[in-house]
Amino acid sequence: MGRDRTVAEQQIAELLQTARKSLRLSVAFLSRLDGTTQHLEVVESSIPFLFQEGYQQRQEATLCQAILDEKLPPVIPDLTAFPAAMQLPAARLPRIRSYVSVPVVLSDGSLYGTFCAAGLGTDQDLSTRDRALMDVLASAASVIIEPEVRAQQRRTEIEDRLNPVIAAGGPVVVLQPIVDLATGGRVGAEALSRFPAAWGKAPDICFTEAHSIGLGHRLELLALERAAEHLRRVDGYVAMNVSPATLLRPECGDLLARLPLPRVLLELSEHDPVEDYAALNATLAPFRAAGLRLAIDDVGAGFSSLRHIVVTAPDVVKIDRSIVSGLDTDPVLSTLVRSLVEFGRGCSARVVAEGVETAEEAAALRALGVDYGQGWYHGRPGDPALLARAEELLRTA
Repeated sequence: MGRDRTVAEQQIAELLQTARKSLRLSVAFLSRLDGTTQHLEVVESSIPFLFQEGYQQRQEATLCQAILDEKLPPVIPDLTAFPAAMQLPAARLPRIRSYVSVPVVLSDGSLYGTFCAAGLGTDQDLSTRDRALMDVLASAASVIIEPEVRAQQRRTEIEDRLNPVIAAGGPVVVLQPIVDLATGGRVGAEALSRFPAAWGKAPDICFTEAHSIGLGHRLELLALERAAEHLRRVDGYVAMNVSPATLLRPECGDLLARLPLPRVLLELSEHDPVEDYAALNATLAPFRAAGLRLAIDDVGAGFSSLRHIVVTAPDVVKIDRSIVSGLDTDPVLSTLVRSLVEFGRGCSARVVAEGVETAEEAAALRALGVDYGQGWYHGRPGDPALLARAEELLRTA
């Protein structure tokens, strides 16, 4: 018994049934042409042992290619009338004697393959009207096919970009300092992934794309590995980002078990849904008992972070940059930050403000009771060696 068809394949099969029954031929099929090979993708046949889905043959030796090359007409009532057709394998096995083939063209004009019907006997009734019917059915097939084609193209494009990064051990990871707003001293740093600038894509987009094609967990784990390497190079804690789904994977637990957990702050973004809080807390419990601290990232950018906080009782809440920027001149933002600070205090959590870019913002945050700041004002993301060197210079100044 063959594999189950997808919804799209079943819709194509219905179009093929229409073609086969209308033309009163033995078989109808959709083929994909990749430049070298013809692939029979969906087949509707009264004699399936001769025509099977998945069958492949050299494209240059097919009736379809000969028709595309205009060496044969698209409607052939009798193959024996065409010596060029009789030289092709299909004329010998399965001994095709009548044939109709039309191209399947996508919206950008590219050729996907062919929509065909064939018979084992001659059929002088085949005509240009039958060609017209096949053209209509092929157009309908192209509409069904195109979304999957585009999805596969997108997948291939993402894979081609990400695979070299994964093969190299993951993205480049830089550190951005996190400072005590009261003293100005650095208490930690956040590990931030960086991808090739030529991509023109923010890191969160790169991770989202990776997850969309099944590479997200692997990419996240590689980024965590690289972030963990920096623990040997700088003082203080290192904040590492991870999605809830990746955190639940055994490989992530294996990695965390190898780390000096009191120096690790694990950040969960509010943008990532939590499917099972009980499982999340159970996974985190032994690591938190060993000193790991938990942060909820992007607080204030939406509502899910508040539920994250209530259910997970984090050690740190990080206020999103969207409500930090300009708060020194915007009373509404200032009020919102004050409320989040009070909320954090009520949960016994320290508060970090992200995206601090000016001295005025830092001063306003300090006045509102925010514990720590992170942003360009305190230091841009960079190589950990530069971070360590800058601190050494401050200590010896």
